[in-house]
Amino acid sequence: MRVLVVGAGPAGLMAAGRAAQCGALVTVLERNPKTAVKLRITGKGRCNLTNDAPLESFIEAFGPNGVFLYGALSRFSPADLREFLAKVGVATVVERGGRVFPASGSAVDVAEALERWALKQGAQFIKRCRARNLVVRDGGVVGVVTGEQRLIPADRVVIATGGLSYPQTGSTGDGYKMARDVGHTVIPCRPSLVPLETAEDWPKQLQGVSLRNVKATVLLDEKPQASEFGEMLFTHFGISGPIILTLSRCVVPLLGQGRVEISINLKPALSEEKLDARLVRDFRSKKHFKNYLPELTVRALGPILIQKSGIPEHQPLNLITVEQRRRLIKALTDLRVTILRTRPIEEAIITAGGVCLKEVDPRTMESKLVKGLYFAGEVLDLDAKTGGYNLQAAFSTGWVAGESASKPTPVE
Repeated sequence: MRVLVVGAGPAGLMAAGRAAQCGALVTVLERNPKTAVKLRITGKGRCNLTNDAPLESFIEAFGPNGVFLYGALSRFSPADLREFLAKVGVATVVERGGRVFPASGSAVDVAEALERWALKQGAQFIKRCRARNLVVRDGGVVGVVTGEQRLIPADRVVIATGGLSYPQTGSTGDGYKMARDVGHTVIPCRPSLVPLETAEDWPKQLQGVSLRNVKATVLLDEKPQASEFGEMLFTHFGISGPIILTLSRCVVPLLGQGRVEISINLKPALSEEKLDARLVRDFRSKKHFKNYLPELTVRALGPILIQKSGIPEHQPLNLITVEQRRRLIKALTDLRVTILRTRPIEEAIITAGGVCLKEVDPRTMESKLVKGLYFAGEVLDLDAKTGGYNLQAAFSTGWVAGESASKPTPVE
């Protein structure tokens, strides 16, 4: 069985290695001089591989499309991934929120271990080679035409070309075009897990400032839509960080429907009543308001809280009025930013949209339209929140696609 894998990212490497392990003759086409270029930089080079959450939590992380992954995650689970990685020399550790990382803290170690494993199983790599078109005859795939107009014949083809984010790594949507050309529906692509641009200038003035243990809530015309607790970051264009990236999945479809804001609660552990009681107690002092603010939150937010509360920076605490205290509580628990737009899809961590799942068999990852054609990874219409879920989906769908592609066609 000749299996051709297009793309040597996490899904492609897994598909290639597993197909070869199962006895197929495997060739991998990779347009870059290196394999897994995007994987090598993911998680700021640390690579959040998966999560130790239960299966149901994985399914929920992908929203309505998550049910598609039941089979793949059952056949190659997060536990299976960690066991596999240990066997290929990559020890893993579990960190906050169940996030699993390589113990070395290096995404490069993961990428190189996957390539070594695939090579050891017998897969062959053709690098600097870009696939352009699928060749289909009598309803089945028979090969791929490269950018040099070279036909590479195959009995099975696995498309694992990634999405549209980080195009400098090779993810430029080639798989979508190939799928569309042979009749597949491609759900329009949009950014997912993407930073957000704000109308206000003050977040930009706080570039590089990180907030921990805060709660952020998406509002559409004042109505709450979704909330996340954790860490966020101010940038030169607005806001980013783990909880903002997760909330961006909710923000994208809301843009254009009304006023989209994010409310930041700097003190989510305290009710407004308890926060008020604390301030009443603290405001017995003659300390100046400006000098007290670092006790409430990060120092960099001081000027913003002074502006929002209307309390002069040199006003003694014991002279702060009830109304001023009320405005300060509002600023601490409901600090608003207006969302103008997301950053471009090229800067998104994940691409939402892709090959329609209704046209792919979840048991095998094979196309329901073209025999011998398989899909794996981000090219599929699957995207989840942050936490290692998306990479696990790439590994699991790659494993299933490779295994399925290696099997002979059943005799009807």
